[in-house]
Formats: sequence, C-alpha cells, structure tokens
Amino acid sequence: MPAVTHDEWLHRAKALDLPRAHHIDGAEEAGSGAVFPVVSPRDGQILTEVADGGSAEVDAAVAAARRAFDSGPWPRLAPADRGRVLTRIADVLEDRRADLALTVSLEMGKPITDAHDIELRAVINTFRWYGQLADKLTDESPHTAADALALVTREPAGVVGAVVPWNFPLTLAGWKIAPALAAGCTVVLKPSENSPLSALLLARAATEAGLPPGVLNVVCGDGPVTGRALGLHPGVDVLAFTGSTAVGRHFLHYAADSNLKRVWLELGGKSPNIVLPDAPDLDKAAATAAWGIFFNQGEMCTAPSRLLVHSSVAERVTEAIVARARALRVGDPLDPATEMGALVGEAHLGRVLDHVRQAADDGARLRTGGTRTLTETGGSYLEPTVFDQVAPRSRLAREEVFGPVLSVLPFDDLDEAVALANDTEYGLAAGLWTSDLSTAHRVSRALKAGTVWVNCYEEGDLTVPFGGMKQSGNGRDKSAHALEKYTELKTTWIQL
Repeated sequence: MPAVTHDEWLHRAKALDLPRAHHIDGAEEAGSGAVFPVVSPRDGQILTEVADGGSAEVDAAVAAARRAFDSGPWPRLAPADRGRVLTRIADVLEDRRADLALTVSLEMGKPITDAHDIELRAVINTFRWYGQLADKLTDESPHTAADALALVTREPAGVVGAVVPWNFPLTLAGWKIAPALAAGCTVVLKPSENSPLSALLLARAATEAGLPPGVLNVVCGDGPVTGRALGLHPGVDVLAFTGSTAVGRHFLHYAADSNLKRVWLELGGKSPNIVLPDAPDLDKAAATAAWGIFFNQGEMCTAPSRLLVHSSVAERVTEAIVARARALRVGDPLDPATEMGALVGEAHLGRVLDHVRQAADDGARLRTGGTRTLTETGGSYLEPTVFDQVAPRSRLAREEVFGPVLSVLPFDDLDEAVALANDTEYGLAAGLWTSDLSTAHRVSRALKAGTVWVNCYEEGDLTVPFGGMKQSGNGRDKSAHALEKYTELKTTWIQL
C-alpha cells in the first residue's frame, strides 16, 4: 500500500461506513433497538452508536448457529471446500485492509501503522493459514486385534461462543474463529463493547466471501449482560475467551451453572523478561524490552512488564530504556509517525494511573513518565513510564497493569532470577537474554510460562501454539493445536 499521510487518514475516517447492527444469520439485525455509544480514545468523541444485545439477541444468534450446524451445509462440506471459503475471507480482508485498520485505530487507539502492518497482517494470515490447513488433518486407525477395526475421528464440537477483548480485536477474533470454522463448527462472537466495529466488519467480509448464513454471528454488548448470556446458554457447546483472569472465572461458573460446556481461557499475564550480563547484545535487549512494554500502549497480556536484570548491568539497561521511553512519539493514532497511541478509554487510563500512584506510594522510584499527556485532544494518553527500585511483593510487581508501565527488578544470581520470574500467579510468557546455550535451555525449562522467548520477544508465527499456564489460562490458540479446542474425539470399534 502506498504511504498514506495523516491528513489522508483523517479524510478516510470521515468517509467510513461504520456498522451499527448485530450480524445474525447472515444479516444485520437491530435487535431490541437498544444502543450504546462507541467512543474513540483518540479524542473522546462518539464514533457511532451500536446495537446493544441482551439475552434475546444471544438466543437468536445461538439459534442461527445451531441451525447452521445441525442442518446447514458448513459442517458437511469437504474440508478443502471449507478451506477455500476461509481463504476467500482472507482475500476480502486484504481488499478492505485500509478501512479495517482505520476502524481498529479509531475504536481502540492503536497507531494506524501498527493496525495496518501488524494487526491486519495477523488476521489475514490467520484465515489464510487455517484455510490451507483445513484438508491436511488426518484421523487415526490404531493397531488392534486382527478381528477388529478401530477408528478415531475428530468431529466438530458444535456451536462455539467466542468472547474477545479490545486490545487486538481482529487478531484475537481470528485466532478463535478461523480454527473453529476450519473444524466445521459455527460461531457466535461477542466482541468487547470498546471495539465492536471491526468485528462487525469482519462478519460482513465473511458473508461476502461466501460463508453460509448462521455460521458466523456477532452480538454486541457488555460482559455482565451479553457475555453472561452467551456463557450460560445451553445451546453453546464450547466457549473460548480471551481477557482478564477475573472474568475467566465467571465463564467457568457459567459453564458449571448451565450445560458444562468446555471453556478455553487465555487470560492475563505479568511476564518476566530476564536480562543476564552475558546477553549477546545488551543494547538490543534494552531496545526490545522498551518496545515490548510500550508497543500497543502496553495493552498486551504478554507485555514484558517485569524487567528482571542482573545488578551488574541494571543501571546501563535501565538508562537505555528510559532514553527510548523519552524519545517515543506519543500522539494521534491516525498519524503514521505516532509510535504510541491512546489507551482504550478514560476508565482504563484511570486504572493505569491508579497503579502509577500506588507504585510511588509503595516506594518505587519513577525514572520517567507517569503523567497523562495530550489532554487538549480529549483523548486518553499516558507517557511511557518506567519504575525501578520496585519491591517484588508490591502491587506493581504482581498485578497486571495493562498499560505502558515497566517495573525494573534487579537480581544477583540466576536462581534468584528464576525464583522472581516464577513468583506470580500468571504463566503466559517470559523472555531470557543470554549467550550461554546451556543456560538458555535450563532456564527455559524452569520458567513456568506457555511461551519463552530467548534473545528476542514477541516472535513466532502460526505454526506454534500460544497460551498460558497457572492463572493465565488453558488450551492453545494458533497452530494445529488450536483445533483441539473445537473438535471432539470419537472412537468407532468395528468387529470384523
């Protein structure tokens, strides 16, 4: 795509055709007529009003998904044919990439360059990858006695309820929807009330690409009403959720209180990033640590929010991160030069600032940032923030801030570093910087995290699974392993 200027993005924003209705059974539905405003964090202005769904709309969407699963063509298509539809969805998303990126940027504050080059690339690749995988899966025929034939088949699990957050609204939706569709399931998606617009545009694109009615439905609304209705619904066979650990617990209760549906959770994180003095490049380690905590305004469950750095190099690494933080360009998400945009909204900004104030009260030293900025815009902006002298048992070191706030904790030996890293209820991701191959293997095994990056951070592709341990959840997104969440194993024993 040719370079687009700030003024051109602003002009495009005014011409956007934003959706306002639920997407149920292949059509846009207003539902009860109740609406809620979608506010842009870039300037505090209302983008549009969107249909607000409750139990009735969830019932309609689940009924449509059930019909599509029980009697529609989708689960009965040859896997290669399902794959071709998923690939066409990727093609339509590519054709609409600019408008989708612009919508994401407007509704949740992500810099437009990141929305276009990272978010949209990820969701397009996800649909294309699972489209290509759909007919590559095989069943099993275990060796049994000579007078019997055993077959183990993977069958689609049924209706999938997917609930996704606002920080990567299309990527995380794609991680749920694409493997579920590839397996032959049907889906009801509830996006965050902060970012429903991109999800509705995704549903439009899927319908245009030839996805049959009822196979993908989107119901908008908040968690306590719409999310709860989906979690409790007896017509939902599988629930896949990405979000906070506290809300994840609610979905487990919903499953227990309804039909014992399977619940797959990708939850919060407080990821350690360990820098040893023998790191192959300390400057690169510092630059990557800064990028990791400030990318996407720090609104990432995998953000390396705890920098565990050896005391012999702690000041050097911290100074380098502080310098990068001060040089980072915070600004309008629609400006291609912006490196860090707006936090998702006023309420979330307030929660992050509470953590900043508490950290100071707990004795941590503020090295840079910690202050709201660009207040004249009406948007929700925060300076990149770095604390050192952080106590390991303080709130800042233990609770997920979900903002551009880094905690620096020094250590003196490797055993102490591993103990600090694992001293958390979370277990989503971790980083390690070392030149020693043995150390890399031993520490990676010792870290209780679903993903460990060595001499890098946030690297990977769709071939590898993603998910957490401990209170960071269960199950895996991405890779062929994601299909395990949306299929059931059936054994057929034939006596010959």
